[in-house]
Amino acid sequence: MGTAGQGDAPQGQHRTTAERRGERELVVTRMFDAPPHIVFAAWTKPELIKRWWAPKSSGVPLLSCEVDVRVGGRYRYVFGLEGGRTMEFFGQYTEVIPNACLVWTNEESGDDGAISTLTLTEKDGRTLLSLSELYPTKEAADRACEGMEEGMPEQFAQLDELLPSLTTIMPPQTQSAADLVRWMRDTDRN
Repeated sequence: MGTAGQGDAPQGQHRTTAERRGERELVVTRMFDAPPHIVFAAWTKPELIKRWWAPKSSGVPLLSCEVDVRVGGRYRYVFGLEGGRTMEFFGQYTEVIPNACLVWTNEESGDDGAISTLTLTEKDGRTLLSLSELYPTKEAADRACEGMEEGMPEQFAQLDELLPSLTTIMPPQTQSAADLVRWMRDTDRN
Protein backbone atom coordinates (compact mmCIF):
# COMPACT_ATOMS: atom_id res chain seq x y z
CA MET A 1 0.00 0.00 0.00
CA GLY A 2 1.44 3.33 -0.97
CA THR A 3 -0.17 6.61 -0.15
CA ALA A 4 -3.94 6.60 -0.10
CA GLY A 5 -6.37 9.42 0.33
CA GLN A 6 -9.74 10.86 -0.40
CA GLY A 7 -8.80 12.15 -3.79
CA ASP A 8 -9.12 15.88 -4.12
CA ALA A 9 -10.59 17.06 -0.83
CA PRO A 10 -13.16 19.87 -1.00
CA GLN A 11 -12.01 23.28 0.13
CA GLY A 12 -11.75 23.46 3.93
CA GLN A 13 -11.25 19.71 4.24
CA HIS A 14 -8.00 17.83 4.29
CA ARG A 15 -6.69 14.62 2.79
CA THR A 16 -6.17 11.48 4.79
CA THR A 17 -2.99 9.66 3.83
CA ALA A 18 -2.21 6.05 4.70
CA GLU A 19 1.33 4.82 4.16
CA ARG A 20 3.03 1.53 4.91
CA ARG A 21 6.37 2.08 6.63
CA GLY A 22 8.39 -1.05 6.47
CA GLU A 23 6.70 -4.42 6.56
CA ARG A 24 4.83 -4.07 9.85
CA GLU A 25 3.65 -0.46 10.24
CA LEU A 26 0.82 1.61 8.78
CA VAL A 27 0.82 5.36 9.42
CA VAL A 28 -2.30 7.42 8.76
CA THR A 29 -2.14 11.23 8.87
CA ARG A 30 -4.56 14.10 8.47
CA MET A 31 -4.74 17.79 9.37
CA PHE A 32 -7.85 18.93 11.25
CA ASP A 33 -9.12 22.50 11.61
CA ALA A 34 -9.47 22.25 15.39
CA PRO A 35 -7.03 22.53 18.29
CA PRO A 36 -5.61 19.35 19.87
CA HIS A 37 -7.83 19.48 22.96
CA ILE A 38 -10.93 19.20 20.76
CA VAL A 39 -9.49 16.34 18.66
CA PHE A 40 -8.36 14.57 21.84
CA ALA A 41 -11.87 14.80 23.30
CA ALA A 42 -13.31 13.29 20.09
CA TRP A 43 -11.02 10.27 20.60
CA THR A 44 -11.68 9.87 24.34
CA LYS A 45 -15.34 10.68 25.07
CA PRO A 46 -17.75 7.82 24.25
CA GLU A 47 -20.61 10.08 23.16
CA LEU A 48 -18.27 11.72 20.64
CA ILE A 49 -16.61 8.50 19.45
CA LYS A 50 -20.06 7.11 18.64
CA ARG A 51 -20.68 10.04 16.29
CA TRP A 52 -17.70 9.46 13.97
CA TRP A 53 -15.80 6.20 14.50
CA ALA A 54 -17.81 3.73 12.38
CA PRO A 55 -17.69 4.47 8.63
CA LYS A 56 -21.31 5.18 7.62
CA SER A 57 -20.90 3.33 4.32
CA SER A 58 -20.33 0.07 6.22
CA GLY A 59 -23.94 0.09 7.42
CA VAL A 60 -22.74 -1.31 10.74
CA PRO A 61 -23.19 1.21 13.57
CA LEU A 62 -21.21 1.48 16.77
CA LEU A 63 -23.67 0.03 19.31
CA SER A 64 -21.67 0.69 22.45
CA CYS A 65 -18.46 2.39 23.42
CA GLU A 66 -16.74 2.11 26.77
CA VAL A 67 -13.47 3.90 27.48
CA ASP A 68 -11.41 4.39 30.62
CA VAL A 69 -8.74 6.76 29.30
CA ARG A 70 -5.86 6.30 31.72
CA VAL A 71 -2.74 4.15 31.74
CA GLY A 72 -4.01 0.63 32.39
CA GLY A 73 -7.57 1.65 31.53
CA ARG A 74 -9.55 -0.45 29.06
CA TYR A 75 -11.69 0.31 26.03
CA ARG A 76 -14.34 -1.73 24.18
CA TYR A 77 -16.22 -0.79 20.99
CA VAL A 78 -19.09 -3.05 19.88
CA PHE A 79 -20.34 -2.88 16.27
CA GLY A 80 -23.31 -4.58 14.68
CA LEU A 81 -27.02 -4.43 14.14
CA GLU A 82 -29.43 -4.61 17.08
CA GLY A 83 -30.24 -8.27 17.76
CA GLY A 84 -27.70 -9.44 15.16
CA ARG A 85 -24.11 -10.56 15.08
CA THR A 86 -21.64 -8.13 16.65
CA MET A 87 -17.93 -7.45 16.33
CA GLU A 88 -15.78 -6.00 19.10
CA PHE A 89 -12.59 -4.00 19.30
CA PHE A 90 -10.97 -3.89 22.72
CA GLY A 91 -7.70 -3.39 24.51
CA GLN A 92 -5.83 -1.32 27.04
CA TYR A 93 -4.32 2.16 27.13
CA THR A 94 -0.58 2.02 27.77
CA GLU A 95 0.19 5.75 27.50
CA VAL A 96 -2.04 8.78 27.90
CA ILE A 97 -0.80 12.35 27.48
CA PRO A 98 -3.89 14.61 27.34
CA ASN A 99 -4.17 16.59 24.11
CA ALA A 100 -1.00 15.01 22.70
CA CYS A 101 -0.74 11.22 22.65
CA LEU A 102 -2.66 7.98 23.21
CA VAL A 103 -1.14 4.50 22.92
CA TRP A 104 -3.29 1.38 23.13
CA THR A 105 -3.27 -2.33 22.48
CA ASN A 106 -5.64 -4.05 20.05
CA GLU A 107 -6.42 -7.36 21.74
CA GLU A 108 -9.36 -8.57 19.61
CA SER A 109 -6.93 -10.16 17.14
CA GLY A 110 -5.03 -12.13 19.77
CA ASP A 111 -1.32 -12.25 19.09
CA ASP A 112 -1.79 -10.46 15.72
CA GLY A 113 -3.05 -7.23 17.31
CA ALA A 114 -1.33 -3.92 16.64
CA ILE A 115 -0.03 -1.36 19.05
CA SER A 116 -1.72 1.92 18.06
CA THR A 117 -0.12 5.30 18.71
CA LEU A 118 -2.15 8.47 18.16
CA THR A 119 -0.10 11.68 18.14
CA LEU A 120 -1.67 15.16 18.01
CA THR A 121 0.56 18.09 17.07
CA GLU A 122 -0.67 21.69 17.21
CA LYS A 123 0.01 23.72 14.06
CA ASP A 124 -1.33 27.32 14.18
CA GLY A 125 -4.55 26.35 15.99
CA ARG A 126 -5.03 23.23 13.89
CA THR A 127 -4.07 19.65 14.66
CA LEU A 128 -1.86 17.30 12.69
CA LEU A 129 -3.02 13.82 13.61
CA SER A 130 -0.75 10.82 13.09
CA LEU A 131 -2.00 7.30 13.80
CA SER A 132 0.60 4.52 13.73
CA GLU A 133 -0.47 0.87 13.73
CA LEU A 134 2.51 -1.40 14.46
CA TYR A 135 1.81 -5.10 13.89
CA PRO A 136 3.84 -8.01 15.26
CA THR A 137 4.40 -9.55 11.80
CA LYS A 138 4.26 -8.60 8.12
CA GLU A 139 1.41 -11.08 7.61
CA ALA A 140 -0.66 -9.52 10.39
CA ALA A 141 -0.09 -6.08 8.87
CA ASP A 142 -1.06 -7.31 5.40
CA ARG A 143 -4.35 -8.77 6.70
CA ALA A 144 -5.23 -5.74 8.80
CA CYS A 145 -4.46 -3.18 6.08
CA GLU A 146 -6.90 -4.68 3.57
CA GLY A 147 -9.71 -2.15 3.09
CA MET A 148 -8.10 0.61 5.15
CA GLU A 149 -7.52 2.71 2.02
CA GLU A 150 -11.28 3.29 1.84
CA GLY A 151 -12.30 3.06 5.50
CA MET A 152 -9.80 5.38 7.16
CA PRO A 153 -10.42 8.40 4.89
CA GLU A 154 -14.18 8.03 5.41
CA GLN A 155 -13.76 7.65 9.15
CA PHE A 156 -11.52 10.72 9.39
CA ALA A 157 -13.84 12.75 7.13
CA GLN A 158 -16.64 11.99 9.61
CA LEU A 159 -14.40 13.23 12.43
CA ASP A 160 -13.64 16.35 10.37
CA GLU A 161 -17.40 17.02 10.06
CA LEU A 162 -17.92 16.63 13.83
CA LEU A 163 -15.12 18.87 15.10
CA PRO A 164 -16.65 22.31 14.34
CA SER A 165 -19.64 21.49 16.55
CA LEU A 166 -17.37 20.66 19.48
CA THR A 167 -15.96 24.16 19.83
CA THR A 168 -19.32 25.18 21.32
CA ILE A 169 -19.39 22.14 23.64
CA MET A 170 -15.83 22.47 24.94
CA PRO A 171 -14.88 25.91 26.17
CA PRO A 172 -11.42 27.23 25.26
CA GLN A 173 -10.30 27.08 28.90
CA THR A 174 -10.04 23.26 28.56
CA GLN A 175 -6.77 23.65 26.71
CA SER A 176 -4.52 22.51 29.55
CA ALA A 177 -4.32 18.83 30.47
CA ALA A 178 -5.69 19.52 33.97
CA ASP A 179 -8.62 21.51 32.54
CA LEU A 180 -9.44 18.75 30.07
CA VAL A 181 -9.41 16.08 32.79
CA ARG A 182 -11.63 18.32 34.96
CA TRP A 183 -14.02 18.92 32.01
CA MET A 184 -14.19 15.18 31.27
CA ARG A 185 -14.88 14.40 34.96
CA ASP A 186 -17.42 17.19 35.50
CA THR A 187 -19.48 16.66 32.36
CA ASP A 188 -21.83 13.74 32.36
CA ARG A 189 -22.38 13.23 28.65
CA ASN A 190 -22.05 9.42 28.54
